[in-house]
Amino acid sequence: MDSKSLTAGDLERSSKSSIFPPFSPFGDGQTNTRLDIPILSSEQSAPLSVAEAVVRMLQRLGVRHAFGISGGAIASLWASLEHSAIDVLHFRHEAGAGFAAIESYFVNNRPVVVFTTTGPGITNALTALFAARWEGAKVIFLSAATSAPQRGRWAFQETSTYTMPNELICTSGSLFHYATTIESDDELPEIARRLALGLTRPGGFVAHLSIPTTTQSSLLKTPLPDATFSQALTSPEESAIAKAVQLLSEAPFAIWVGFGARGAATEIRQLAERTGAAVMSSPRGKGIFPENHPQYIGVTGFGGHASILQYMQEQRPGRILVLGSRLGEFTSFWNPAMIPSRGFVHIDIDPEVPGTAYPSVETFFIQSDVQAFVKSLLEYFPERASQCPVLPHPHSAITSPRSKGPVRPDVLMDAIQQVFVEDSDAVVLTEAGNSFAWGTHTLRFTEPGRYRVSTGFGSMGHATTGVVGAALARNGKAVAIAGDGAMLMNNEINTAVKYQIPAVWIVLNDAHYNMCTQGMSLLGFNGVDTQIPSADFVAIARAMGADGIRVEEETELQTALEKALASKVPFVVDVIIDPNQTAPFGNRIQSLIKQGAKEIKGELSL
Repeated sequence: MDSKSLTAGDLERSSKSSIFPPFSPFGDGQTNTRLDIPILSSEQSAPLSVAEAVVRMLQRLGVRHAFGISGGAIASLWASLEHSAIDVLHFRHEAGAGFAAIESYFVNNRPVVVFTTTGPGITNALTALFAARWEGAKVIFLSAATSAPQRGRWAFQETSTYTMPNELICTSGSLFHYATTIESDDELPEIARRLALGLTRPGGFVAHLSIPTTTQSSLLKTPLPDATFSQALTSPEESAIAKAVQLLSEAPFAIWVGFGARGAATEIRQLAERTGAAVMSSPRGKGIFPENHPQYIGVTGFGGHASILQYMQEQRPGRILVLGSRLGEFTSFWNPAMIPSRGFVHIDIDPEVPGTAYPSVETFFIQSDVQAFVKSLLEYFPERASQCPVLPHPHSAITSPRSKGPVRPDVLMDAIQQVFVEDSDAVVLTEAGNSFAWGTHTLRFTEPGRYRVSTGFGSMGHATTGVVGAALARNGKAVAIAGDGAMLMNNEINTAVKYQIPAVWIVLNDAHYNMCTQGMSLLGFNGVDTQIPSADFVAIARAMGADGIRVEEETELQTALEKALASKVPFVVDVIIDPNQTAPFGNRIQSLIKQGAKEIKGELSL
């Protein structure tokens, strides 16, 4: 056992409850316990550098993993991380490190660190940091900054107000909930306090600590006192619960489950079964309510099911109880057909969410933790419904494999359903593009936390790199379903090999940006170039030390996926896909047309 492992073990054994407090995904329907976070202790045997003090602060805030890429400007901080109990993972691209950090957070609900050097290190990470903000992760970004005497003098990779947009990078706002540049150790007590408060706030929290190179190595002079912060549940008032009960009792209602309700799965099922309510989910909410339950009517939005609109047309509810969803474009497409006859009852920890998607529709809003709300609501619905209405359900016919020709995407999804969803506990991530549409539409989950997709920021490369963080955090299988375009844009196979992380990539290899190909055709645009030179992803994987298998016919799928599941090393399944089967994203096309994306006299109009 190396010295780093001994240090981590000693820390856990000596003060596990205080140094590494238990974390839960706050807000968004997740918090169910009181959380105390002690900050830095003033007890220390030798002078610390600012870098060492920051790292100790992060340990006490519950950070276990740091994802990033090093550089000279961050040398002191990087070395302090390496010699701490925090596991440091060196990636191949800063965006990949950031996406992996996000997915690690959503697996184990612990705050994570992303670290980069100055200049391009920071700008490369910005895409993933924006995704962290949109997804609601808890991420602390550490970066270096040019030291004061060198600013404005064309320092290498200079990072200062002379060269970088300070209002974006080092200011609290649309990207960071909290951001600051540490110029002196005197600032650390206040920084520690703000980080602790941010990590105990409901919902996500993305912070940035920019630390000039000279500051990192300066010695700590200011004592760092103990402090404790607690996070209590954001609970609804009794009068608000009573009003919600009144509104929901006036007529049959439906439940619309979003990602923010992922901590309330048990309570939502109890509520549905007691009231007979139909239940639908957002793409990110798949599995929170079992997709094989007789009251489940399908997924809304992108890659969603026709059964939803059938239900709204034939059995339109009086109200819809929205639990932890923004009802954004890829969840609702702002479709008026999704408006109930009497309006919404919307529960969310973010007061800015309700009413945004449908501003002209009557909405009764309660700011609350979803689990706390549903628990309170259950007290008013103590009896099980005598019977449930006959409800429409998603069509789930299985297509038989054919012996010749490229693999049809729906047949591939059927095989993934059997091998990875039903015969394992693997986490499944789908990448932006056709993979997202096929996975959301076809795969079925019966428990939360098994399916991940980014429907907000939706960056290509999120799943192909995030899968490494997911597999690391759960110490088990995670699989990314991705197109060849995303795999060529950004993957972290080499990183997975270095740390022997058992991630699996299933590549829909059709030599196209095929969502663009199919989407442009459906919009009426022809003659656009979306082809990609064919790539051999098994050869690429093996060249980096991973393993893989190519699938050219549907009859080979079962064996190939079982081999990937059993593999102890990173594994790529390169599937030659039929490019002509259109993915189930017609509602996205209709939304784009309504927004003005259409052909006018052969010219593109947006």
